[in-house]
Amino acid sequence: MEHPRPLSPFRSFLPSALILFLVGWGGLALLFTFSLPDVWPRWTFFVLWDLALTGTALPAAWFLNLRFPGTPSAGDAVVVRQAIWAGVYGATLAWLQLGGVASLWIIVGLAAGLAAIETLIRMRERSLWQPPATEEDEPETDDQPA
Repeated sequence: MEHPRPLSPFRSFLPSALILFLVGWGGLALLFTFSLPDVWPRWTFFVLWDLALTGTALPAAWFLNLRFPGTPSAGDAVVVRQAIWAGVYGATLAWLQLGGVASLWIIVGLAAGLAAIETLIRMRERSLWQPPATEEDEPETDDQPA
C-alpha cells in the first residue's frame, strides 16, 4: 500500500469547504424562512445540517491534523473523513433530539463510538504504512568482476 502524502495546504480544501458551508448554511436559512415543518423539509433539514457541519468542521480538521501530525501523517482523505464524522455526529444528535431520545449518556456514547471507529481506521492505516525507502536502505549489489 502506498503511504499517504504530507498534508496539503488548505487552499486545496477551500473550494469544497466553501461549497459545503454555503450550501449547508444558506440552504438552512432558506428552509427555515420558506417552508413549513412537514416531512420532506424535515429530511432536507438533516441533509443540509450535515453539509453545514461538515463544511464548518473541514478547516478545523485540517488545522488539527496540521498541528498534531501522526505517523503516518494524515492524508487529504483522512481530513475529509474526519470532517464528515463531525457532520454525521451533529445530524444524528439533531435526529435524536427530535425524537426526544437524546441524553447526556447517548451524546457521550455516540461521540466515543465515532472516536473509536476513527481510531481503529487510523490504526489500520498505520499498520499498513511503509516508510519511504532511502538509498541507504537498498541492498548493495556486487556487479564488479572478481
